[in-house]
Amino acid sequence: MNILIINSGSSSIKFQLIDMPTEKVVCLGMVERIGSDEPILRYKTDVANVSKKCTVDTHKDGLQKISNVLLDPENGVIKKSNEIDAVGHRVVHGGDSFAQTALVTEAVKAEIKEFSALAPLHNPHNLEGILITEQLFPKAKQVAVFDTAFHQTIPLKARRYAIPNEFYDEHGIRAYGFHGTSHKYVSEKAIAYLKKEKSKIITIHLGNGCSMTAVVNGKSVDHSLGFAPSNGLIMGSRSGDIDHSIIFHLVDNLGYTLEEINALLTKKSGMLGLTGLSDLRDIETEAEKGNMTCQLALEMNAYRIKKYIGAYIAAMNGLDAIVFTAGIGENSSRMRKRICADMGHLGLQLDDLKNETWSSSLPEINTNASRVKILVIPTNEELEIAKQVYHLQSG
Repeated sequence: MNILIINSGSSSIKFQLIDMPTEKVVCLGMVERIGSDEPILRYKTDVANVSKKCTVDTHKDGLQKISNVLLDPENGVIKKSNEIDAVGHRVVHGGDSFAQTALVTEAVKAEIKEFSALAPLHNPHNLEGILITEQLFPKAKQVAVFDTAFHQTIPLKARRYAIPNEFYDEHGIRAYGFHGTSHKYVSEKAIAYLKKEKSKIITIHLGNGCSMTAVVNGKSVDHSLGFAPSNGLIMGSRSGDIDHSIIFHLVDNLGYTLEEINALLTKKSGMLGLTGLSDLRDIETEAEKGNMTCQLALEMNAYRIKKYIGAYIAAMNGLDAIVFTAGIGENSSRMRKRICADMGHLGLQLDDLKNETWSSSLPEINTNASRVKILVIPTNEELEIAKQVYHLQSG
Protein backbone atom coordinates (compact mmCIF):
# COMPACT_ATOMS: atom_id res chain seq x y z
CA MET A 1 0.00 0.00 0.00
CA ASN A 2 1.43 3.39 -1.04
CA ILE A 3 0.73 5.88 1.76
CA LEU A 4 1.65 9.53 1.25
CA ILE A 5 2.21 11.37 4.52
CA ILE A 6 1.65 15.11 4.69
CA ASN A 7 2.96 16.84 7.82
CA SER A 8 2.03 20.47 7.42
CA GLY A 9 3.61 22.71 10.05
CA SER A 10 3.41 26.44 10.63
CA SER A 11 6.26 27.23 8.20
CA SER A 12 7.03 23.92 6.49
CA ILE A 13 5.55 20.82 4.88
CA LYS A 14 7.30 17.49 5.39
CA PHE A 15 6.26 14.58 3.23
CA GLN A 16 7.09 10.93 2.74
CA LEU A 17 5.78 8.22 0.47
CA ILE A 18 5.94 4.97 2.45
CA ASP A 19 5.16 1.46 1.29
CA MET A 20 3.26 -0.38 3.98
CA PRO A 21 3.55 -2.77 5.68
CA THR A 22 7.23 -3.00 4.63
CA GLU A 23 7.84 0.55 5.98
CA LYS A 24 10.09 1.23 2.98
CA VAL A 25 10.44 4.96 2.37
CA VAL A 26 10.00 5.40 -1.38
CA CYS A 27 10.78 9.11 -1.19
CA LEU A 28 10.91 11.88 1.35
CA GLY A 29 11.26 15.60 1.33
CA MET A 30 10.37 18.93 2.76
CA VAL A 31 9.29 22.38 1.73
CA GLU A 32 10.68 24.76 4.33
CA ARG A 33 10.68 28.48 5.09
CA ILE A 34 7.29 28.90 3.42
CA GLY A 35 6.44 32.56 2.87
CA SER A 36 10.03 33.71 3.42
CA ASP A 37 12.47 35.18 0.91
CA GLU A 38 14.28 31.85 0.45
CA PRO A 39 11.96 28.83 0.50
CA ILE A 40 13.71 25.51 -0.11
CA LEU A 41 12.41 22.27 -1.62
CA ARG A 42 14.24 19.09 -0.65
CA TYR A 43 13.43 15.75 -2.28
CA LYS A 44 15.20 12.42 -1.94
CA THR A 45 14.74 8.95 -3.45
CA ASP A 46 17.03 5.98 -3.97
CA VAL A 47 18.36 7.61 -7.15
CA ALA A 48 17.76 11.35 -6.70
CA ASN A 49 18.71 13.95 -4.12
CA VAL A 50 17.39 17.40 -4.98
CA SER A 51 17.67 20.62 -2.98
CA LYS A 52 16.70 23.88 -4.60
CA LYS A 53 15.37 27.33 -3.83
CA CYS A 54 11.95 28.07 -5.22
CA THR A 55 8.98 30.37 -4.86
CA VAL A 56 6.57 29.10 -2.19
CA ASP A 57 4.35 31.86 -0.86
CA THR A 58 1.66 29.64 0.64
CA HIS A 59 1.10 26.09 1.85
CA LYS A 60 -1.03 25.54 -1.26
CA ASP A 61 2.01 26.36 -3.40
CA GLY A 62 4.09 23.92 -1.37
CA LEU A 63 1.63 21.06 -1.74
CA GLN A 64 1.43 21.60 -5.49
CA LYS A 65 5.23 21.44 -5.73
CA ILE A 66 5.23 18.19 -3.75
CA SER A 67 2.74 16.69 -6.21
CA ASN A 68 4.86 17.90 -9.11
CA VAL A 69 8.06 16.23 -7.87
CA LEU A 70 6.26 12.95 -7.11
CA LEU A 71 5.00 12.88 -10.70
CA ASP A 72 8.14 14.34 -12.29
CA PRO A 73 9.14 12.28 -15.40
CA GLU A 74 12.84 12.39 -14.46
CA ASN A 75 13.00 12.17 -10.66
CA GLY A 76 9.45 11.19 -9.71
CA VAL A 77 8.34 7.92 -8.11
CA ILE A 78 4.81 7.57 -9.49
CA LYS A 79 3.41 7.87 -13.00
CA LYS A 80 -0.21 8.54 -12.11
CA SER A 81 -1.92 10.08 -9.12
CA ASN A 82 -4.06 6.97 -8.55
CA GLU A 83 -0.94 5.05 -7.49
CA ILE A 84 -1.36 6.73 -4.08
CA ASP A 85 -3.69 4.51 -2.01
CA ALA A 86 -4.04 6.75 1.04
CA VAL A 87 -2.89 10.13 2.29
CA GLY A 88 -2.21 10.45 6.02
CA HIS A 89 -2.41 13.95 7.46
CA ARG A 90 -1.02 15.23 10.71
CA VAL A 91 -3.75 17.33 12.33
CA VAL A 92 -2.76 19.35 15.36
CA HIS A 93 -6.00 19.82 17.31
CA GLY A 94 -8.70 17.19 17.63
CA GLY A 95 -10.27 18.49 20.83
CA ASP A 96 -12.42 15.96 22.66
CA SER A 97 -13.79 14.66 19.37
CA PHE A 98 -10.83 12.56 18.25
CA ALA A 99 -8.96 10.20 20.52
CA GLN A 100 -8.12 7.96 17.56
CA THR A 101 -7.09 8.19 13.93
CA ALA A 102 -10.07 8.99 11.66
CA LEU A 103 -11.05 8.52 8.03
CA VAL A 104 -11.73 11.99 6.64
CA THR A 105 -15.38 12.78 5.99
CA GLU A 106 -17.21 16.08 5.57
CA ALA A 107 -18.05 15.93 9.28
CA VAL A 108 -14.40 15.38 10.20
CA LYS A 109 -13.33 18.33 8.04
CA ALA A 110 -15.94 20.50 9.71
CA GLU A 111 -14.61 19.64 13.17
CA ILE A 112 -11.00 20.25 12.11
CA LYS A 113 -12.12 23.68 10.88
CA GLU A 114 -13.95 24.34 14.15
CA PHE A 115 -10.79 23.61 16.14
CA SER A 116 -8.82 26.06 13.97
CA ALA A 117 -9.71 28.74 16.50
CA LEU A 118 -7.62 26.81 19.05
CA ALA A 119 -4.71 26.05 16.71
CA PRO A 120 -4.65 28.99 14.28
CA LEU A 121 -1.10 28.37 13.04
CA HIS A 122 -1.74 24.70 12.24
CA ASN A 123 -5.29 23.43 11.81
CA PRO A 124 -6.02 25.75 8.85
CA HIS A 125 -2.89 24.43 7.09
CA ASN A 126 -3.78 20.84 8.06
CA LEU A 127 -7.27 21.27 6.60
CA GLU A 128 -5.90 22.96 3.51
CA GLY A 129 -3.60 19.98 3.02
CA ILE A 130 -6.60 17.66 3.10
CA LEU A 131 -8.64 19.78 0.68
CA ILE A 132 -5.78 20.13 -1.82
CA THR A 133 -4.68 16.48 -1.73
CA GLU A 134 -8.29 15.45 -2.27
CA GLN A 135 -7.97 17.25 -5.60
CA LEU A 136 -4.43 16.10 -6.38
CA PHE A 137 -5.03 12.44 -5.45
CA PRO A 138 -8.80 11.93 -5.86
CA LYS A 139 -8.68 8.12 -5.64
CA ALA A 140 -6.78 8.06 -2.35
CA LYS A 141 -8.37 7.66 1.07
CA GLN A 142 -7.73 10.71 3.26
CA VAL A 143 -6.91 9.93 6.91
CA ALA A 144 -6.38 12.34 9.82
CA VAL A 145 -3.98 11.53 12.67
CA PHE A 146 -4.37 13.90 15.63
CA ASP A 147 -1.57 15.36 17.76
CA THR A 148 -3.87 15.50 20.75
CA ALA A 149 -4.63 11.76 20.86
CA PHE A 150 -1.45 10.66 22.73
CA HIS A 151 -2.23 13.05 25.57
CA GLN A 152 -5.66 11.65 26.41
CA THR A 153 -3.96 9.78 29.29
CA ILE A 154 -3.02 13.00 31.14
CA PRO A 155 -4.80 12.78 34.53
CA LEU A 156 -7.44 15.30 35.61
CA LYS A 157 -5.13 16.95 38.14
CA ALA A 158 -2.78 17.91 35.28
CA ARG A 159 -5.29 18.66 32.52
CA ARG A 160 -7.70 20.88 34.49
CA TYR A 161 -7.39 24.64 34.90
CA ALA A 162 -8.31 26.35 38.17
CA ILE A 163 -11.36 28.10 36.75
CA PRO A 164 -15.06 27.43 37.49
CA ASN A 165 -16.05 23.82 36.76
CA GLU A 166 -18.66 24.67 34.14
CA PHE A 167 -15.95 25.76 31.70
CA TYR A 168 -14.60 22.21 31.76
CA ASP A 169 -17.93 20.41 32.00
CA GLU A 170 -19.85 22.45 29.42
CA HIS A 171 -17.18 23.91 27.14
CA GLY A 172 -14.29 21.42 27.28
CA ILE A 173 -11.73 24.01 28.36
CA ARG A 174 -8.73 22.00 29.53
CA ALA A 175 -5.17 21.12 28.55
CA TYR A 176 -5.20 18.93 25.44
CA GLY A 177 -1.50 18.64 24.56
CA PHE A 178 0.11 18.58 21.12
CA HIS A 179 2.97 17.11 19.07
CA GLY A 180 1.58 13.81 20.32
CA THR A 181 2.66 11.80 17.28
CA SER A 182 6.28 12.88 17.81
CA HIS A 183 6.26 12.37 21.59
CA LYS A 184 4.68 8.93 21.19
CA TYR A 185 7.22 7.82 18.60
CA VAL A 186 10.38 8.95 20.41
CA SER A 187 9.21 7.83 23.85
CA GLU A 188 8.59 4.32 22.49
CA LYS A 189 12.06 4.34 20.92
CA ALA A 190 13.58 5.50 24.22
CA ILE A 191 11.78 2.81 26.22
CA ALA A 192 13.05 0.16 23.80
CA TYR A 193 16.59 1.55 24.12
CA LEU A 194 16.48 1.66 27.92
CA LYS A 195 15.05 -1.88 28.07
CA LYS A 196 13.08 -0.90 31.15
CA GLU A 197 9.58 -2.21 31.69
CA LYS A 198 8.83 0.76 33.90
CA SER A 199 10.32 4.12 32.98
CA LYS A 200 10.14 7.86 33.59
CA ILE A 201 11.08 9.92 30.55
CA ILE A 202 10.93 13.56 29.47
CA THR A 203 10.63 14.05 25.72
CA ILE A 204 11.68 17.46 24.40
CA HIS A 205 10.36 18.35 20.94
CA LEU A 206 12.17 21.46 19.69
CA GLY A 207 11.32 22.91 16.31
CA ASN A 208 9.53 26.05 15.19
CA GLY A 209 6.90 24.79 17.61
CA CYS A 210 8.23 23.39 20.91
CA SER A 211 6.82 21.19 23.64
CA MET A 212 7.77 18.78 26.42
CA THR A 213 6.02 15.70 27.76
CA ALA A 214 6.40 13.74 30.98
CA VAL A 215 5.98 10.07 30.05
CA VAL A 216 5.51 7.35 32.68
CA ASN A 217 5.54 3.74 31.47
CA GLY A 218 4.79 4.91 27.93
CA LYS A 219 1.83 7.11 28.89
CA SER A 220 1.69 10.89 28.69
CA VAL A 221 1.06 12.28 32.20
CA ASP A 222 1.85 15.97 31.69
CA HIS A 223 2.66 18.27 28.81
CA SER A 224 3.83 21.85 28.31
CA LEU A 225 1.19 22.88 25.75
CA GLY A 226 -2.40 23.21 26.87
CA PHE A 227 -5.77 24.32 25.49
CA ALA A 228 -4.08 25.52 22.30
CA PRO A 229 -0.48 25.08 21.06
CA SER A 230 0.68 28.46 22.31
CA ASN A 231 1.85 28.23 25.94
CA GLY A 232 4.81 26.52 27.58
CA LEU A 233 8.20 26.87 25.93
CA ILE A 234 9.46 29.81 23.87
CA MET A 235 8.86 28.99 20.20
CA GLY A 236 9.68 30.38 16.78
CA SER A 237 6.94 33.03 16.77
CA ARG A 238 4.85 32.05 19.82
CA SER A 239 5.48 33.52 23.25
CA GLY A 240 4.91 30.42 25.34
CA ASP A 241 4.01 31.03 28.99
CA ILE A 242 2.98 34.60 29.72
CA ASP A 243 1.21 36.34 32.62
CA HIS A 244 -2.39 36.73 31.43
CA SER A 245 -2.51 40.14 33.14
CA ILE A 246 -0.37 41.44 30.26
CA ILE A 247 -3.27 40.78 27.88
CA PHE A 248 -5.62 42.99 29.94
CA HIS A 249 -2.91 45.66 30.15
CA LEU A 250 -2.52 45.64 26.37
CA VAL A 251 -6.29 46.06 25.94
CA ASP A 252 -7.01 48.53 28.73
CA ASN A 253 -3.92 50.73 28.60
CA LEU A 254 -2.23 50.30 25.22
CA GLY A 255 -5.28 50.15 22.99
CA TYR A 256 -4.76 46.70 21.46
CA THR A 257 -7.68 44.67 20.16
CA LEU A 258 -8.01 41.00 21.02
CA GLU A 259 -7.35 40.12 17.38
CA GLU A 260 -4.12 42.12 17.46
CA ILE A 261 -3.04 40.45 20.69
CA ASN A 262 -3.71 36.99 19.25
CA ALA A 263 -1.52 37.83 16.24
CA LEU A 264 1.11 39.36 18.55
CA LEU A 265 1.41 36.31 20.80
CA THR A 266 1.22 33.63 18.10
CA LYS A 267 2.89 35.20 15.06
CA LYS A 268 5.12 38.03 16.27
CA SER A 269 6.55 36.81 19.60
CA GLY A 270 8.88 34.00 20.66
CA MET A 271 12.33 34.02 19.10
CA LEU A 272 11.06 36.21 16.26
CA GLY A 273 9.84 38.85 18.67
CA LEU A 274 13.04 38.73 20.72
CA THR A 275 15.50 38.83 17.82
CA GLY A 276 13.72 39.77 14.60
CA LEU A 277 14.70 36.31 13.29
CA SER A 278 12.54 33.18 13.29
CA ASP A 279 15.05 30.49 12.31
CA LEU A 280 17.23 29.25 15.16
CA ARG A 281 20.13 28.60 12.79
CA ASP A 282 20.25 32.30 11.93
CA ILE A 283 19.89 33.28 15.60
CA GLU A 284 22.78 31.02 16.66
CA THR A 285 24.94 32.41 13.87
CA GLU A 286 24.27 35.97 15.02
CA ALA A 287 24.89 35.01 18.65
CA GLU A 288 28.28 33.57 17.69
CA LYS A 289 29.11 36.93 16.09
CA GLY A 290 28.45 38.64 19.43
CA ASN A 291 24.85 39.78 18.94
CA MET A 292 23.75 40.23 22.57
CA THR A 293 20.05 40.28 21.72
CA CYS A 294 20.35 36.83 20.13
CA GLN A 295 22.50 35.57 23.00
CA LEU A 296 19.85 36.62 25.53
CA ALA A 297 17.06 35.02 23.50
CA LEU A 298 18.93 31.69 23.45
CA GLU A 299 19.54 31.90 27.20
CA MET A 300 15.85 32.60 27.83
CA ASN A 301 14.87 29.68 25.60
CA ALA A 302 17.14 27.22 27.42
CA TYR A 303 16.13 28.54 30.84
CA ARG A 304 12.45 27.91 30.16
CA ILE A 305 13.20 24.32 29.14
CA LYS A 306 15.32 23.73 32.24
CA LYS A 307 12.43 24.86 34.46
CA TYR A 308 10.10 22.34 32.84
CA ILE A 309 12.67 19.56 33.29
CA GLY A 310 12.77 20.30 37.01
CA ALA A 311 8.98 20.43 37.25
CA TYR A 312 8.52 17.10 35.48
CA ILE A 313 11.16 15.36 37.57
CA ALA A 314 9.17 16.47 40.62
CA ALA A 315 5.85 15.39 39.06
CA MET A 316 7.16 11.92 38.18
CA ASN A 317 9.30 11.56 41.32
CA GLY A 318 12.32 10.57 39.27
CA LEU A 319 13.80 10.44 35.80
CA ASP A 320 15.45 7.76 33.67
CA ALA A 321 16.09 9.73 30.50
CA ILE A 322 15.49 12.95 28.62
CA VAL A 323 15.06 12.79 24.86
CA PHE A 324 15.84 15.60 22.42
CA THR A 325 14.03 15.46 19.11
CA ALA A 326 12.73 17.47 16.10
CA GLY A 327 14.65 19.98 13.98
CA ILE A 328 16.36 21.95 16.74
CA GLY A 329 16.57 19.11 19.25
CA GLU A 330 18.29 16.85 16.74
CA ASN A 331 20.52 19.38 14.99
CA SER A 332 21.57 22.02 17.50
CA SER A 333 24.34 20.70 19.74
CA ARG A 334 24.70 24.21 21.15
CA MET A 335 21.09 24.33 22.31
CA ARG A 336 21.38 20.88 23.89
CA LYS A 337 24.49 22.06 25.73
CA ARG A 338 22.76 25.20 27.02
CA ILE A 339 19.84 23.15 28.33
CA CYS A 340 21.95 20.51 30.07
CA ALA A 341 24.43 22.93 31.61
CA ASP A 342 24.50 23.05 35.44
CA MET A 343 22.02 20.18 35.83
CA GLY A 344 24.34 17.79 37.67
CA HIS A 345 22.30 18.00 40.88
CA LEU A 346 19.37 16.48 38.96
CA GLY A 347 21.53 13.71 37.56
CA LEU A 348 22.21 15.08 34.06
CA GLN A 349 25.81 15.23 32.85
CA LEU A 350 26.39 15.99 29.18
CA ASP A 351 29.44 14.61 27.37
CA ASP A 352 30.60 17.46 25.12
CA LEU A 353 32.34 15.22 22.60
CA LYS A 354 29.37 12.86 22.28
CA ASN A 355 27.09 15.86 21.94
CA GLU A 356 29.12 17.26 19.05
CA THR A 357 29.63 13.94 17.27
CA TRP A 358 26.18 12.46 17.85
CA SER A 359 24.79 10.08 15.25
CA SER A 360 21.52 8.17 15.09
CA SER A 361 23.38 4.90 15.73
CA LEU A 362 24.76 6.32 19.01
CA PRO A 363 21.84 8.09 20.71
CA GLU A 364 23.50 8.66 24.11
CA ILE A 365 25.22 12.00 24.66
CA ASN A 366 25.62 11.74 28.45
CA THR A 367 28.79 10.94 30.36
CA ASN A 368 29.24 7.46 31.81
CA ALA A 369 28.76 8.95 35.28
CA SER A 370 25.42 10.59 34.44
CA ARG A 371 22.55 9.10 36.47
CA VAL A 372 20.10 10.12 33.74
CA LYS A 373 20.44 9.11 30.11
CA ILE A 374 20.52 12.03 27.68
CA LEU A 375 19.34 10.78 24.30
CA VAL A 376 18.93 12.28 20.84
CA ILE A 377 16.30 10.34 18.91
CA PRO A 378 15.19 11.61 15.50
CA THR A 379 11.45 11.86 15.40
CA ASN A 380 9.62 10.14 12.59
CA GLU A 381 6.09 11.44 12.74
CA GLU A 382 5.61 10.35 9.15
CA LEU A 383 6.30 6.68 9.89
CA GLU A 384 4.10 6.80 12.98
CA ILE A 385 1.30 8.33 10.90
CA ALA A 386 1.81 5.69 8.17
CA LYS A 387 1.47 2.90 10.75
CA GLN A 388 -1.75 4.34 12.07
CA VAL A 389 -3.17 4.88 8.57
CA TYR A 390 -2.28 1.33 7.56
CA HIS A 391 -3.87 -0.16 10.67
CA LEU A 392 -7.02 1.83 10.07
CA GLN A 393 -7.20 0.83 6.40
CA SER A 394 -6.36 -2.82 6.94
CA GLY A 395 -8.40 -3.26 10.13
